[in-house]
Amino acid sequence: MDIVVYIGCGERGNEMTDVLMEFPELKDPRNGEPLMKRTVLIANTSDMPVAAREASIYTGITIAEYFRDMGYDVAVLADSTSRWAEALREMSGRLEEMPGEEGYPAYLASRLAQFYERAGVVQCMGADDRRGSVTAIGAVSPPGGDISEPVSQATMRIVKVFWALDSSLAYARHFPAINWLTSYSLYLDTLRAWYTEQFGEKYMQNREKAMHILQEESELQEIVRLVGQDALSASDRLTMETAKSIREDFLQQNAFVDEDAYSSYAKQFRLLDMVLEYDVLCREALAKGADMNALFAIPVREKLGRAKMADAKTFGEDYDAMIAEMKQQIAEAVAGGEEE
Repeated sequence: MDIVVYIGCGERGNEMTDVLMEFPELKDPRNGEPLMKRTVLIANTSDMPVAAREASIYTGITIAEYFRDMGYDVAVLADSTSRWAEALREMSGRLEEMPGEEGYPAYLASRLAQFYERAGVVQCMGADDRRGSVTAIGAVSPPGGDISEPVSQATMRIVKVFWALDSSLAYARHFPAINWLTSYSLYLDTLRAWYTEQFGEKYMQNREKAMHILQEESELQEIVRLVGQDALSASDRLTMETAKSIREDFLQQNAFVDEDAYSSYAKQFRLLDMVLEYDVLCREALAKGADMNALFAIPVREKLGRAKMADAKTFGEDYDAMIAEMKQQIAEAVAGGEEE
């Protein structure tokens, strides 16, 4: 993105102050300049009039369209559309309009749609080679985290990508704290052909398998809470271990480490493929009588936990060596189980 427009809609005054103090100190990863140089802030604090809260969203998206027409790629962050909707509700009440669900105006969904439909790519007038775009990102902050309320539901009916932030993941220091079971993207079918062309059929197969393992882990955790982990079979214990590796070794990121903050598709593909290869090899080893605890304790597991830190240029060779080491150590575990 060339330009970022941040709309603090109904934010606390001290939070907006923190943004104004911290942004000039942040360095732009593209050119090393202060990030503030290509950032526009719309400050609308909670103590400002309700009409200003409604206008802040329109102001931000209009500024974004201005830069878009100049040929820039612009990202609009509206934080948050929930407080914007609350302003619409209050103004609707003062105008004595017919209330809808939970007191929100009946036109809430159409207003949200009008905001999001202003995003997109355009061919700018006046020059055949000038193209600009607006990407709209709306933060929804439902009371009590209840996404069944009208603003969340109306937003989910409009947008095609939904990231559900989970406070339990944040407390567990798992970042980004995006819940993988409730988040979704409807662009998957559109991108499937590109993924297949670049990495073959295995890319989407690995994604689907990883999601299936994470779903199984969620179901097994209910059993573990009731009767304990010892009640699980060896196959289910392996599912839990693989899911843990997917969560900690693949999904979790460190924004302060360059190798982990920015990762290529090729590296992501190889890393997930290596985690799932461990799952396949261990299941084969369990079928041959290998000891479950020995498989979980092989030394290469420690290297697998640090695999995402591999250098962006040499990760291919590093992962190949790690897979060869994994196969050897699992084979030794199988041999040890057969001897017993």
